[in-house]
Amino acid sequence: MGKRVLWVTGAGSGMGRASAIRAAAEGWAVALTGRREESLAQTAAEITAKGGTALPVPVDVQDPAALLAAHEHIRNALGAVNALVLSAGLNAPNRAWANQSMSEFQRIVQTNLVATAATIDAALEDLRATSGMVIVISSFAGWRFSPGAGVAYSASKSALSSLCATLNAQEAAAGVRACHLCPGDVDTDFLQQRPSVPDETARSAMLSTSDIANAIQFVLDAPPHVRINELVITPTSQI
Repeated sequence: MGKRVLWVTGAGSGMGRASAIRAAAEGWAVALTGRREESLAQTAAEITAKGGTALPVPVDVQDPAALLAAHEHIRNALGAVNALVLSAGLNAPNRAWANQSMSEFQRIVQTNLVATAATIDAALEDLRATSGMVIVISSFAGWRFSPGAGVAYSASKSALSSLCATLNAQEAAAGVRACHLCPGDVDTDFLQQRPSVPDETARSAMLSTSDIANAIQFVLDAPPHVRINELVITPTSQI
């Protein structure tokens, strides 16, 4: 039997990168997608240096046709996809009705929500055939309203809860399971998209990408009869 195949979006940095490296260490063959070819190559190099299997596939998740082509490439190179970790995300400093732009709103919703649905849809036939798993990296703002998260970000992340719930309701007969993973503050480059970027002291109290990778691996390791519908993980300092 070949290795189980995990497709990670947003795999060039942050939580996506950490989860890909951790899963590869546990024996998964990992397909890595993201926009930045150099970052994907770095993630792949770290995995292969430790004896793991990694396939970098540069793609813009906002392009549905490119996602379909990426899935076809992954399937041909590694085999059917057994699991997804969907980590690609976007926000912007201008987060209020008073200063947001609708073009920016559309890019955020396209990345956080539409691209997530499109990736699942691209791999769904494989997931049905393998009783596969989907882990959607959402946000604390997708679990509970967070005033500072922004209009577009809050709306798109909240919608991911319904996306996972409908997948669980409609595809359970095929053994497909989805987890709405809602991290609180995590020390990643994503913090650069905040109106006020946290300093080193604030970052030191946040979750690390390794914390999130460990949580994702916990979900991936669940036996087939167990579904973790939603998982919220925050630093103890976050209220």
